[in-house]
Amino acid sequence: MEDDVPAGNRTSVSSIEEHWWQRGVVYQIYPRSFADSNGDGIGDVPGITGRLDHLVGLGVDALWVSPMYPSPMADFGYDVADYCNVDPMFGTLADVDRLIAAAHARGLKLIFDFVPNHSSDAHPWFRESRASRETSKRDWYIWRDPAADGGPPNNWLGHFGGSGWEWDATTRQYYLHSFLRQQPDLNWRNPAVRAAMYDALRFWLDRGVDGFRVDVLWLLIKDDKFRDNPPNPAYAPNRGSYDRLLPVYTADRPEVQDIVAEMRAVLDGYGERVLIGEIYLPIERLVAYYGRDLKGAHLPFNFQLIDAPWSAPALAAMIREYEAALPAGAWPNWVLGNHDKHRIASRVGGRAGACRSDAAADAAGHTDAVLRR
Repeated sequence: MEDDVPAGNRTSVSSIEEHWWQRGVVYQIYPRSFADSNGDGIGDVPGITGRLDHLVGLGVDALWVSPMYPSPMADFGYDVADYCNVDPMFGTLADVDRLIAAAHARGLKLIFDFVPNHSSDAHPWFRESRASRETSKRDWYIWRDPAADGGPPNNWLGHFGGSGWEWDATTRQYYLHSFLRQQPDLNWRNPAVRAAMYDALRFWLDRGVDGFRVDVLWLLIKDDKFRDNPPNPAYAPNRGSYDRLLPVYTADRPEVQDIVAEMRAVLDGYGERVLIGEIYLPIERLVAYYGRDLKGAHLPFNFQLIDAPWSAPALAAMIREYEAALPAGAWPNWVLGNHDKHRIASRVGGRAGACRSDAAADAAGHTDAVLRR
């Protein structure tokens, strides 16, 4: 398939400096269900540490660990109440330090989930923000007056259904939440928010973390004029309510590229680290997140394989399109699965029984080998 890729768009392995994240196999761990070390029925950090040799034996090069931060768990840990600590159900900071040291002793890298678009409504920042309109943290979140009819300020929707705005009776304004109402969106136009979040990155980098997978990176900046999103002409009733509108003013805003570059600069200050972006966008927009002069995300996640028809012609066309769109020198990536989707053997194997699922898993392994060569 390589011969079908325009020569000017190919990534030349021989001309690019080798980094650990370019050819590594990244294995995602959801701590709560991975391994329970103390018998309380909940997975924990020591449980991960105790299984590192098993992961090495599988050929894993890096672990991507889903959020372990203190959280009310309204969204399985993606509602963060403290960016610089560990939820007691998972262990302690000392446990994390031991995990990092044990992983590095085995040649494994540690990638932590970072959730910057929103915090939990239990985070001290938001509690102060909603206390009054005069608090110093008020502008750390996105607050707006009601519309003329008393309803939400505009038509922006939440990804999990309904309006993206929640009324706060105490201060008589709405706050924005792109996901659950318990996940208020942070105001990334506020320099103080940026500084605090970059300090959170440094907190973990100082402890030895090797990089971050950044949650919903393309959503961090919203339109500063708060304009209504236009209707989606392709919407069908069988799709979720969020798809009724095109997220023109709530996603992939041009200013987000400055934030990506700033995050990358923080990581670059620590040497060999990796910045991975969760970005669900068409290929022509996805590749923009490599940044100007490749100073954005090292790996903007390419999710095409997750929903791809499992056939050689379809995969060949997909690979040609993606590699032709890559900026010169950008490193490709292919995501086979994550916490939002069923495992690949289930997706590809269908309902024809275990034999077909085994064949699908085998095919996935061969595909992975081809894509990593």
